[in-house]
Amino acid sequence: MNQFPISLTDGTLRLRTIGLAETEQVYSAVRESIPEISPWMDWCHGDYQISNTKDFLASREEAWLTGTDYTFGIFDGVTGAFWGCTGINQINQLHRFGNLSYWVRTTVTRQGVATRATLLTARFGFEALGLSRIEIVAMVGNAASRRVAEKAGAVYEGILRRRLFFAGQFCDAAMYSLVKGEC
Repeated sequence: MNQFPISLTDGTLRLRTIGLAETEQVYSAVRESIPEISPWMDWCHGDYQISNTKDFLASREEAWLTGTDYTFGIFDGVTGAFWGCTGINQINQLHRFGNLSYWVRTTVTRQGVATRATLLTARFGFEALGLSRIEIVAMVGNAASRRVAEKAGAVYEGILRRRLFFAGQFCDAAMYSLVKGEC
């Protein structure tokens, strides 16, 4: 899938590729959400700077074009306000599966944004990337992320011991999956 940019919508939200033009929006959303996101994602921390946002956004087109990471910004379908990010990465071409990730800014949590974004991203993975399986891996204690996976219809497959390395230590993670034709 070498096409860049791309946009998807469900009528309420819009997923689209992002780049340096979204620097201020992404930076503001991350800074707002540090208390909620930092316990689960190393990249989101109290010292997060606008240069971190620029570095991330500058790498999105190349990651897309090389097929290593398909990142979308999540935007309000009416106002265009930035709500977070979702994407598919860690793609295994041989076995046709990938990892789906998401985060949404604090002001739009508990409104179904992450769930709808997950469903749109999964559809992209199945239809555009030809994946057969999409995995969602969340630290055991990350109840919000696990709830999103469950609301999106992902099947809970169990606890993977020492699956994630976070904050200098190995952590257990819950594994969920979406399978083509079932969601």
